[in-house]
Amino acid sequence: MAESDDLARIITGCKNGDSRCFSKVVDMYASRCYGYFYRLTGDNDISDELLSELFVKLVEKIGSYKGVSFESWLFKIATNIFHDHLRSKQRRKKLLDVLKKQLESEITEHKQSDDEQSDKLQIRLKTLDTDTRELIMLRFYSQLSFKEIAEIRSEPIGTTLAKMHRGIKKLRQVMEG
Repeated sequence: MAESDDLARIITGCKNGDSRCFSKVVDMYASRCYGYFYRLTGDNDISDELLSELFVKLVEKIGSYKGVSFESWLFKIATNIFHDHLRSKQRRKKLLDVLKKQLESEITEHKQSDDEQSDKLQIRLKTLDTDTRELIMLRFYSQLSFKEIAEIRSEPIGTTLAKMHRGIKKLRQVMEG
């Protein structure tokens, strides 16, 4: 019974914003939660990332904890984070598959075309890093809005705009050079 009383005090401290209490929760559950994520993903880096996300969510959601089994509550959040990760991974794979098909299609069209500028553009696009090329394809070939691109990439719209600006600048440089 003393252990559950200690946990109740720690959780109350977390709800009051006590960083030492959050540290205790991390110490108590990090190893088990990491093991859970690792068994699901088989990947150290992804497990670390999901674990970090779990404890950020814990800080955000601790106020909604209503006294049921803390472990059940915590692992429900962990499960939701893992499912979000899977959905994101599936969306990204589908998007990359679509982009790959579009690029292959466009490469075929460009090979058949005598349009020298298009060939030059296609060749120069290949010299850009994958992230920049993906942004340009999403915006100009898939005709998505910046807001849609930011949502797909799970990043703030300002970050997307800044990356797009730098990407267009890089493309101009390689087109001129």
